[in-house]
Amino acid sequence: YAEDEESCFLASGNSVFELSAIEERLATAPEPVERRRNGELEIWLPPLKGKEYLVAVDPAGGGSEGDYSAVQVLEMETGLQCAEFEGHLGGLELARLATELAAEYNNAWLVVERNNHGSGVLALTETVCGYRRIYSSGGQPGWLTTSLSRPAALGRLDAGLVEQPERFQSRRLLSECRTFVRMPDGRTGAQAGTHDDLVMAMAIGLEARAEMLRSE
Repeated sequence: YAEDEESCFLASGNSVFELSAIEERLATAPEPVERRRNGELEIWLPPLKGKEYLVAVDPAGGGSEGDYSAVQVLEMETGLQCAEFEGHLGGLELARLATELAAEYNNAWLVVERNNHGSGVLALTETVCGYRRIYSSGGQPGWLTTSLSRPAALGRLDAGLVEQPERFQSRRLLSECRTFVRMPDGRTGAQAGTHDDLVMAMAIGLEARAEMLRSE
């Protein structure tokens, strides 16, 4: 029998992602070179001149309870994770943070999930923040998570964790990957008492990046 809660979970076999790859990367994941906003924003690789970046956003409502809003910054060429935000921001605050981060990273492509709260955040990034370099899919601004796009995005993240674990810097993200599970009804998501916002922001970022590289 497993001796503690974490061992019990690791022995349960319900994880969507390859746990051995996650554990190996957790052991070597680097500390951020900079932290901002009381640690909510972590930066490992500052923007480099001439590099192209993508900023992926999984919005939440912004209240102090419930889900976090999550932002992932990726280098377009390699898919390397450069920075990450997780915090209880929503609406205009989140739109401002995301557009400021995108502007800092060489006017990066901004990929915002448009489901639920995301439609409002998208509108604010354009109308109030004046940001124009926004990813579109299906003829509309933003990324739409559907019963087809979600498994594909999560599958790409799973493959990345196994094949190129060095692309992922964040211990917060890797810890969320640990507890992202398959439910008895076949759905996938965060184990009870945990979150999956960073996982979804990363999955969306990787899938949008792949689509953009294919279209080029």
